[in-house]
Amino acid sequence: MSTEPGTSPAPAPSPGQPHSPAHGSRIHGCLLGGALGDSLGYAVEFDSISAIRARFGPAGLQDFSALDAGSPFSDDTQMTLYTADGLLEALEWANDGVAADINACLWLAYLRWLGTQGVAVPASAPFQPPRWIDAQDVLKSRRSPGNACLSGLATGEMGTVKRPVNPDSKGCGTVMRSAPFGLIPHLEAETVYKLSADAASLTHGHPAARQSAGVFSLLIHALSSGHGLREAAESALGQLLGGILRKGENPDPEVVARLQAALRLAGNLPGGGDVLSPEDLVGELGEGWVAEEALAVALYAVLATAPGTGTGTGTADTGTADAAGTDPAQTHFRAAIAVAVNHSGDSDSTASIAGNILGAFYGERCLPADWLAALQAPEVIRGMASKLTAVTGS
Repeated sequence: MSTEPGTSPAPAPSPGQPHSPAHGSRIHGCLLGGALGDSLGYAVEFDSISAIRARFGPAGLQDFSALDAGSPFSDDTQMTLYTADGLLEALEWANDGVAADINACLWLAYLRWLGTQGVAVPASAPFQPPRWIDAQDVLKSRRSPGNACLSGLATGEMGTVKRPVNPDSKGCGTVMRSAPFGLIPHLEAETVYKLSADAASLTHGHPAARQSAGVFSLLIHALSSGHGLREAAESALGQLLGGILRKGENPDPEVVARLQAALRLAGNLPGGGDVLSPEDLVGELGEGWVAEEALAVALYAVLATAPGTGTGTGTADTGTADAAGTDPAQTHFRAAIAVAVNHSGDSDSTASIAGNILGAFYGERCLPADWLAALQAPEVIRGMASKLTAVTGS
């Protein structure tokens, strides 16, 4: 996949950073981390914080061990894997020397996902032969998919920025599926943003939906290039404010306000102070049902629980095992996912996004072994991660 002429890359990693994870580990970490957050959050997605506490105790849901029957992953992971497959197909064509319409590949992938949800694929939609992902039965369960994702695809129209489907929708269904755009190496930031925003427009027409998705993909892109957590978040927001949008489009004020609030609130934790209560979290950043709120809650959860200063400025490999032999990356992962899960809102999406972020930052090392053992069909997620790793030469 070629980059666009005249575009600029994300800033280079800071000098003197220690060795960072291999890119293949970041791909695996991002997809598996997102699935872990999604799965834990799905158990309480529609519960209020009072209901969560009544069921799991004052601290809420902290671990898969509290779920006797386990918890499957939801449409968030399903659609993330189908995003990866759409990109994978485009990259396969490119590696064979054939130019492909990337957004068309993504649209066809999402239409194949639509068929797994018991919704008839419109007769007007192009037929596409099934691919590896379509044979995975675990992806064919219906797990509370977003209405805009379903209705936008069911129109049979390939939505675009200029011809949007669901023009007023800004649900979080764009953000929760968009991590893979940031995992493709050697792309300029403008290309990453455009791919993500164009794909968001396939189902959601509101500017906040595509801008939130684009910023999230830029954040993953910066992390996979070796940036620290807060550095990557500030860079992604700065690019939104600095002109990465299409000419004539302004940054959505709600996207900017929510992301600035997440950074500000997480920055008020010198020395790693107490994080916001679930009630205050929702009061400050929202419940996560819409795109900018979901991204803000996940970002806050990651930054507010980061080791050290509490501002998430560290690099991926600075930590060593603590006195108990626990990798601080895993401690961070558990703490951040707990914050992202325990609130009155869209717990699976906020935790999925947080898991994507941490997995892209640390690589696989942040994923707790006992959580992976509880994950539904990890071989399917690893299979897609391995395919994406291989086609990108990571």
